[in-house]
Amino acid sequence: MQKTIYFGNLPWSVTNEDLQQAVAQYAEVIAARIATDRETGRSRGFGFVEVPEEQAQAVIDALNGSDWQGRQLTVNEARPREERAPRRY
Repeated sequence: MQKTIYFGNLPWSVTNEDLQQAVAQYAEVIAARIATDRETGRSRGFGFVEVPEEQAQAVIDALNGSDWQGRQLTVNEARPREERAPRRY
């Protein structure tokens, strides 16, 4: 089984590869992705990393509250996406 970990307050310059390398010090990384704006392609300042379930807590303990380029990271277990009403234009 795997767990998805949420990374918040990421610097805008962080890439998927940067995030993967940071987590790889503490756990095997299955996937890493930075959330991007659909229109501009810019980072939205948060991302998700999938790791084996038994290694997830080690990543959270090691990186939550740590400093990355002057920003204090928020790292915790990701919650399921909530259903949202469709957008009207």
